[in-house]
Amino acid sequence: LRPPGKERRQAVGRAGGSMTAGALQAQQLVAHRRPTRSFFETFVRTLIILCIAIAIVLSSISVCDGHWLFAQGKLFGLWHFCGIGNNSGLKCTTNLTLANISGLSVGMTLARSMVSLAVVVAIFGLELLMVSQVCEDISSRKKWSMGSVLILLSFLLSSSGVLSFLILLRDYVTFMGFTLTYWCEFISTFLFFLNGISGLHLNTITFPWNRMRKN
Repeated sequence: LRPPGKERRQAVGRAGGSMTAGALQAQQLVAHRRPTRSFFETFVRTLIILCIAIAIVLSSISVCDGHWLFAQGKLFGLWHFCGIGNNSGLKCTTNLTLANISGLSVGMTLARSMVSLAVVVAIFGLELLMVSQVCEDISSRKKWSMGSVLILLSFLLSSSGVLSFLILLRDYVTFMGFTLTYWCEFISTFLFFLNGISGLHLNTITFPWNRMRKN
């Protein structure tokens, strides 16, 4: 027979071990628990996603239409060049060499490739931003950062395309000659920049960097 004191010590040891295991599990649950967000942070993130979606729609419309500049009786676009015919109607062609502007065909191919790629990259960035908010986990912050970086990349591509268009047609550019679809692309480019920067900044100021370093 075992002495009662020894059995009591063994029972206390088992109880202490179970309490220690329970405490460790509780600490792990607390460590992996999703951080709570304020209403203002959630509202700002939702607003960023909404603005990026609007920018993608505006840029898609602008790229698909492609008519950005009307000057000296000619309509210049990403895909077509239009001139006024004998019957005072516009005659459009995809042969941009007929515009008699050196390097227009090759340069416009580069410009429309960049603005088209900007839309594609922005769509992937928007998907990452939405997934980071719908499926919140440990990597949701990284997804948000990656999405914001892709939106900034879309800004670089879009602005490069717009700038290339302006450089190619610098002799025809007038403020009143820009069409509505050009201003759609201009606004979408600005929204890509504004929301990409805002997304990265928001993720920085709301992320518990000090807590991560301590853990």
